[in-house]
Amino acid sequence: MLIVGRIGKPHGLRGEVTVEVRTDEPEARFAPGTVLRTEPGATPSPRPAPGPGEPFRVPAELTVESARWHQGRMLVVFGGIPDRDVAEALRGTLVAVDSADVTPPEDPEEFHDHQLVGLAVVTPDGDRLGEVARIDHAPASDLLVLRRPDGRIAYIPFVRAIVPEVDLAGGRVVVDPPAGLLDL
Repeated sequence: MLIVGRIGKPHGLRGEVTVEVRTDEPEARFAPGTVLRTEPGATPSPRPAPGPGEPFRVPAELTVESARWHQGRMLVVFGGIPDRDVAEALRGTLVAVDSADVTPPEDPEEFHDHQLVGLAVVTPDGDRLGEVARIDHAPASDLLVLRRPDGRIAYIPFVRAIVPEVDLAGGRVVVDPPAGLLDL
């Protein structure tokens, strides 16, 4: 699965929500008719829907009815989300597409998160440091989240000076961390 966004707060009264976009192609990923999967375990426990009845449960899939930009934010209407209260129950939900449906980037220096997660992380000398647990998208740069063999986590800026090589075929990422980076 390739995470393309995280649903934020409702916007207005008719079920529209803000989406924190996590893709370089938001117009394609949030085009009307697109079916997005909700990431299992990505949402808190079910929240009650307004009025009597069963608690609202986030559906396994959401279909984009419309999407637009408003003041630098993506606003999306999903099918079956009729009002603000139901939209509020979606807050925090990650939405994704099947990574098999995503074409690989043309630029050899560009990678999708799912291509990197699980790769071994090694030094230029070949010493194993751990594996890529996930990618965090920070404002300054993306961060490789390194799961060390002892279970600790380290954050490595995904910049050429520190990550000189990504070898997808070899299943490894070469990092040359400055002194102390892995001790933070």
